[in-house]
Amino acid sequence: MSTNDVSRRRFLLAAGGATLAAGSQAAAAQEGNETGGGGNETGGNETGGGGNETGGGGGNETGGGNETGGGGNESDGGGGGGGGNEVPDFGSYLSDANGFSNDSVQDARGEDSVTISVGAGDGLAFDPAGVWVSPGTTITWEWTGEGGGHNVIANEGPAELDSGSPVDGEGETYEFEATEEAAGITTYKCNPHEGQGMKGGVAIGDDVETVQLESGSEGPAITIPGQALSLTTATFIAMGSTLGLGYFLMKFGGDYEQ
Repeated sequence: MSTNDVSRRRFLLAAGGATLAAGSQAAAAQEGNETGGGGNETGGNETGGGGNETGGGGGNETGGGNETGGGGNESDGGGGGGGGNEVPDFGSYLSDANGFSNDSVQDARGEDSVTISVGAGDGLAFDPAGVWVSPGTTITWEWTGEGGGHNVIANEGPAELDSGSPVDGEGETYEFEATEEAAGITTYKCNPHEGQGMKGGVAIGDDVETVQLESGSEGPAITIPGQALSLTTATFIAMGSTLGLGYFLMKFGGDYEQ
């Protein structure tokens, strides 16, 4: 066997060893990513302290999350504070209301009182534009003094909302007690600024038509740490180089037999 043949064989063996070493390091890095303290599977999103399934701090199933936790949407006692999966269906009247969206509806059921700002935003909005309360709750509209003269007048529904003539003084208030007789969904407006989107809605009681909120979460994102990605890339490059060189030497090189 010539010296060139031995050199080729040694080169191939060294390149193969480098490839195996790089592959081992990449595998070790990936394993660390999966099982480490901050990993995506066992140290973070599934079983970690803030995990989505069994973690103790904000998990979606058993750790204070949406189903069984203290502030959950299904089994939590009381519905106050929002965060539910359903909201009252205020209909198309509020589709162009300033500051309104189904996600912004304030669920204040079980609370004694709730306050709505009159003249919020650019001065032509109610904030919150949609609220959900229980019978017995006192609803207070409080003027910000912005946007000119405003009032609160019922548009449609069982609640007889009427604050009177428009006023613009900061700190002015109008109170309405949510009674059993007013249970249901009532939409309202500011007479002078209805055409500019100054509208709102009040839902009283649990027996109201609702719509389902769309879920904005599609599960935790899985990322590959930079170190593991670099090692994996290096492994593929080394493997490709070794195979290419091996093919070249096998095709054009010398005799590899002992």
